[in-house]
Amino acid sequence: MQAAQEHAAPPTAAGARLQQMRRRARLGRLGVWAAVAAGPVALAVAVATPSTVVQAASATKSTSIKATVPADPSGYAMVFLDAWLRSRAAAETTAQARLAQSMAPDVDLPEVSDAQAGPESVVAVRSAQQTATAWSVTVAAQYADGSLRYFAVPVVADSHGASFTVSGAPGVVAGPARAKGAQSPYSVAVPTGSEVSSAAGEFLAAYLAGAGEVDRYLAPGVSLTPVSPAPYQTVTVQQMLAADQEAAAESVPADGTRVRVMAEVEARDRGGRWPLAYELTLAARSGRWEVASLESGTAQAGGARS
Repeated sequence: MQAAQEHAAPPTAAGARLQQMRRRARLGRLGVWAAVAAGPVALAVAVATPSTVVQAASATKSTSIKATVPADPSGYAMVFLDAWLRSRAAAETTAQARLAQSMAPDVDLPEVSDAQAGPESVVAVRSAQQTATAWSVTVAAQYADGSLRYFAVPVVADSHGASFTVSGAPGVVAGPARAKGAQSPYSVAVPTGSEVSSAAGEFLAAYLAGAGEVDRYLAPGVSLTPVSPAPYQTVTVQQMLAADQEAAAESVPADGTRVRVMAEVEARDRGGRWPLAYELTLAARSGRWEVASLESGTAQAGGARS
């Protein structure tokens, strides 16, 4: 008997699957009877629960969210005010009057004589968003006699800048107050004959007057395109102020030394003399100063050479 069992053929794959199915059926019946013993609610849960749970991956829909930038109607207010100031109530068919009325249908035209000249230029100097759609734009109008008037123009704009309307008549207002200037970091006078002053002066002469190649004065990796055509005939440094006294005073600085300077220059053309100012950063290399960046209030030029 023992020998017969030892030489019995191993179970086939079909037989193994049959035995596995029988075990699952027995376990299922046991679960149902256990649920019956526990109560009708557990029975319902046991019957409703499938033997095999399949987890479906939920598809995630990516939604593109675009940041909405409020539309600034400054340009629209400028165009309207220029047309409105050139319009006359007695001449509603002129091009300027039709333009003003199309931009502000509910705004009356001014009743003035034809002898009063329009502005030489109009420029928006301030815009303030009052609500989600309402703006107030302050526009400056400059006249030929040098006088200057400021107008507050109310404008309604949608959030996308697709439509604008002047919602009321302009109002004359006071101009913006003069802001207090920030303290300049350039407080150290640089001698006129110093290496720093000479390097800055030669560079600006090449940059503005075409006196030589600009590239020879630039630090490695810096690219600056000279003003072309050259607007001036001569450029001379009148005063130079530095932000770092120690670095600016060094005649032969160590490589890598940097100094920020403000160069006040006199540029001359056929029409006369022009006082200009430039902020420069100079870097020392091989015993000489080279221009690492050119700024004038904000960054104007410079960067890695392509």
